[in-house]
Amino acid sequence: MANGNTPEASATSAPNARADKSIHEERHLRVICIGAGASGLLLAYKLQRSFENFDLVLYEKNKAISGTWHENKYPGCACDVPAHVYTWSFEPSPTWSSVYAGSDEIQRYFENFAQRYDLYKYCRLQHQVSKAAWNDKRGKWEVEVTNLVTGSTVHDSCDILINGAGVLNAWRWPTIPGLDTFEGKLLHTARWDTSADLNGKHVGLIGNGSSGIQVLPAIHSQAGKITTFIREPTWVSPVQGIGQHIYTAEERRTFETDPEALLRYRKELETATSSVFPMFIANSEVQKATFDSMVALMKEKLQNEALEKLLIPKWGVGCRRITPGINYLETLSSEKVEVVYGGIERITEKGCIDMDGKEHPVDVLICATGFETSYRPRFPVIGSNGTSLDEAWAEESKSYLGIAAHGFPNYMMFIGPNSPIGNGPVLIGMEAQADYMLRMMDRWQTENIHSFSPKMEAIDDFIEWKDEYMKGTVWQEDCRSWYKRNSVSGKITALWPGSTLHYLEAIAETRYDDWDIKYSGNRFAYLGNGFSQAESDMTADWAYYIRNEDDGPYLSRGKRLKVLSKSGTVDRSAGSGSSFL
Repeated sequence: MANGNTPEASATSAPNARADKSIHEERHLRVICIGAGASGLLLAYKLQRSFENFDLVLYEKNKAISGTWHENKYPGCACDVPAHVYTWSFEPSPTWSSVYAGSDEIQRYFENFAQRYDLYKYCRLQHQVSKAAWNDKRGKWEVEVTNLVTGSTVHDSCDILINGAGVLNAWRWPTIPGLDTFEGKLLHTARWDTSADLNGKHVGLIGNGSSGIQVLPAIHSQAGKITTFIREPTWVSPVQGIGQHIYTAEERRTFETDPEALLRYRKELETATSSVFPMFIANSEVQKATFDSMVALMKEKLQNEALEKLLIPKWGVGCRRITPGINYLETLSSEKVEVVYGGIERITEKGCIDMDGKEHPVDVLICATGFETSYRPRFPVIGSNGTSLDEAWAEESKSYLGIAAHGFPNYMMFIGPNSPIGNGPVLIGMEAQADYMLRMMDRWQTENIHSFSPKMEAIDDFIEWKDEYMKGTVWQEDCRSWYKRNSVSGKITALWPGSTLHYLEAIAETRYDDWDIKYSGNRFAYLGNGFSQAESDMTADWAYYIRNEDDGPYLSRGKRLKVLSKSGTVDRSAGSGSSFL
């Protein structure tokens, strides 16, 4: 840890500044979080649960909370993760209607979560952060926020700034010439116009990523004809064979009345999702078997030899994100669906011209063309040396373990570059990130820390190790993916180099030697008046360490993990799970 005392810090926090305080006395902590989606609400819950002397505000640009699940309302919009494990680990819901829940149902889950734990009080809706700059002299972030109702600017500051805006949030129109000349109804899946009338219309659909795959079967019954423009193949099939299923009244009654039965089911789903990871190892036996199985499944659903040649990839399963694609492949073979394979040369007033020069007139054009995925913030985030994060990440987005960036003190992010978002379970990785953030906040609050920022050498070492590891994965193969900033062969900036469970272990403890930590004055000023926190509490047991047996935590990682993972309680000898070692 670097000393890094600053002149002002030493002046304002002299060695005796806390002389009348007990050791680890909590100073006031103010946190600003950008966004009130899933990650922002999680942070609010965890701060409220564990901390006392703090202020928190979640600045949210939308009129409602829940982030992507408030914004995405296109036909067929659903999560491609089974709903019973698309919840916080500690907050199950027995009321999901189906295996893969729609966006409205998922939004209600997060709204109920916020209401149950009184989290709305932290939210400032229709407030969009427009700039954030680190003031090293003050040791604070100075944040500009636009009130989207009045247009006025709010000036705020905080000790710690958290970016919970999400990675799939900055939607974009396709960069196709002539898009602005189209005279029909133009729609984007991420900004769906719910008043749009598709009945009997000739609909054009651009894209066969996750949203395009969901839209096609959802609009099939309404549209008179659909022309879908597909640029490249993709894998479409339920992961681990977990297909769509509408829960019966009896199943839901069991979930609601028998928490242990629900827990067992959730664990089965989560284990199945975790067991997918060996598939991502290039040329592994699991990858080869999955490849053959997926080819057979897609052929069975397509029942069309011409489409099979166009749509079934040659690259490994998982190079791009897999989607369940409920009824997508079957719908492609419908008489009212025309598949145009290849790029679009330009868009005209009437429709799209393909690469062969043929025009395809349409009444409605839906762009399922995704998001900007460079991880570069959409507003200025100015660090300690006056450089913006946008500039620092212009060539490559380099984070520290998906959580922080060098030169941006007291700034952390959810789902930063190289987080586990396609490696297995999703939300548990966000929980681990939140816990890491709170550990840093706890040290800041109970010691005289001015600021903390990950060392560049630590990030460089991590990126070097990550790049080398990725060479052995299917993600490195030549497929266009947002994992690689929408390139075919670029660096993998989105995914963690390992499984989700691997990530949980990697960040379970804080490697403080990877951080530059500056102190205000003497680093030991937090020792205070020589009395403990226990002695300052007249209701506490001052002999709490006297006991009949040693029930304390184990002090080795190995023993702690065996207790945490309940080692010895599951028998996989009969092939009920996977061993990857």
